[in-house]
Amino acid sequence: MTSALARFRRRVGDYFWPPVVPGTLGAHPVEGRTHFAVRAPDATRVTLCLFDGDTERWVPMVRAGDQWQADVPGIGPGQHYGYRTDADFRKLLVDPYALELDRRYAYDPALGQPGIDTTALVPKAIVPVPWQDGPPPPPLFTPDGLIYELNVRGFTMLHPDVPPEQRGTVAALAHPAVVAHFRRLGVAAIELMPIVAWIDERHLPPLGLINAWGYNPVTPMALDPRLCPGGIDELRTTIATLRENGIGVLLDLVFNHTGESDGSGPTLSFRGLDPTTYARTPDGALVNDSGCGNTLDFARAHVRQITLDTLRHFARLGVDGFRFDLAPVLARGPSFDAAAPIFAEIAADPILSTRVMIAEPWDIGPGGYQLGHFPPTWLEWNDRYRDDVRRFWRGEGEAGTLATRIAGSSDVFRGGDATRSINFVAAHDGFALADVVAYATRHNEANGENNRDGHGGEVAWNGGEEGPTTDPAIRARRDADVRALLATLFASRGTPMLTAGDEFGRTQRGNNNAYCQDELSWLDWQNRDTALEDYVARLSALRRAGPLAAQTWLEAADWRDLADRPMTPERWQGAHGFLLRLPDPAEPTETLFLRIDRGERRVTLARATLLESRP
Repeated sequence: MTSALARFRRRVGDYFWPPVVPGTLGAHPVEGRTHFAVRAPDATRVTLCLFDGDTERWVPMVRAGDQWQADVPGIGPGQHYGYRTDADFRKLLVDPYALELDRRYAYDPALGQPGIDTTALVPKAIVPVPWQDGPPPPPLFTPDGLIYELNVRGFTMLHPDVPPEQRGTVAALAHPAVVAHFRRLGVAAIELMPIVAWIDERHLPPLGLINAWGYNPVTPMALDPRLCPGGIDELRTTIATLRENGIGVLLDLVFNHTGESDGSGPTLSFRGLDPTTYARTPDGALVNDSGCGNTLDFARAHVRQITLDTLRHFARLGVDGFRFDLAPVLARGPSFDAAAPIFAEIAADPILSTRVMIAEPWDIGPGGYQLGHFPPTWLEWNDRYRDDVRRFWRGEGEAGTLATRIAGSSDVFRGGDATRSINFVAAHDGFALADVVAYATRHNEANGENNRDGHGGEVAWNGGEEGPTTDPAIRARRDADVRALLATLFASRGTPMLTAGDEFGRTQRGNNNAYCQDELSWLDWQNRDTALEDYVARLSALRRAGPLAAQTWLEAADWRDLADRPMTPERWQGAHGFLLRLPDPAEPTETLFLRIDRGERRVTLARATLLESRP
């Protein structure tokens, strides 16, 4: 008898062999007991591990198809648990359906080494408190509203009005001072960078770095204990407060890979329970369409199922919608399919079909660039908008190309009265907006990869001097360029997205891949550019008050050259600007004027009042 089996028999306590009936996965407390179910199709033995302090009790589970189940009397909410399988009994495994963890994931080399006990290294899942709500409220966010992308931890770590014990958490987003900032900017929905539990990539700890963005998740539903120490209730309360103030919540979710990485990565959950979760070549090798060591296989029904279950879970908490990181993975099996099953399953779901779905429409896999090819009900991040707007203000792009982007990128999103374009001039990934006009090249040396990481060809410029400068002429040009970029964004047809801090001059000191720079992501509220912040608030107010927010304004657009003459194909050639007139359907006697003049580095928006891009 092996020592593991002997320990197993000594630790087994009272348990109830459950009937082999279909059951939902995860831990579900019912009166006087808890039902556990986990998917492990290739295992020959799965053991439920119950933890009470340092005491571990083992409960054998019963196979039910691809699932293993156990009903345990006397177990209820708050119980810590995990799983073990016969593949490597010394590896403690986290329930993929866990809703709460006792602590964060922390990388240790032992996690990836077979035969080493990881009980002390792996978080324990916690049996949740059962809750039932009615149908989720309809989304507040509509595609004409401003999306405000933010890093939960970095957003309030230095906020002077937020209590120190609350800074860096989801709860801080409901603080009155924070809500007031959202309202002043006219934010329709905040988009939270990942808040589910993630693990640092294994090359970061030796460098003294951590993953500050969260795009390396392990369990898709369990909230990260550092960002959301109050668990589900904290998130639900924050969402409710924001909704009371007319602000929706979108979640940035990562379903393209897990933090278990490549073949040398840690065994934490899926890898030990259900390795077929990952896309594999015929010889069994991992597929790496995500660039993160592994790729989830959406050709498999159970992968789509946990994705749909995750979306429903957060929708029931009041989340308005979801942004999918590296979204082509969702539709690859093995090539991208615009009619992939996941799209039909979301559309047919009574809850999910009412939510906002946003794709980041590219990855590094085969046929990985799919801008414009997602379903007609989905919104898409438009990197062509970002790059073409930047090129124009850098002095290279044509006015006709800029007009196409401002008008909703009809060359990308064809058909229908509305455009599906999410317009942005900067995002979490890449240069901060202030750095777009202050650095011509990336400066990622602090990441420990010899400045090889991050996008090497990002469209950016420095105005004549790399980095910070005291030259008043360069500073004035940079300020004018930032304002021109922002004014172009708010004047464009589609959904505008602003990354937190860009409204008051945040900088990452030229790092365009700051995923592992925690303190660099902390917004400097004390030294923010309040004049720029006020300008953005006025831009947003002007957009909301007039025809710019209407998705259908294109049909009423009157395009003219800078001499106020109707545009012709000849006048578009070589133009360095244009004038756009838009009648206001709500005020028939009023017209909104947009004037873009690259020669003067100026954007002018005029309605009842004049608002110029120059300070």
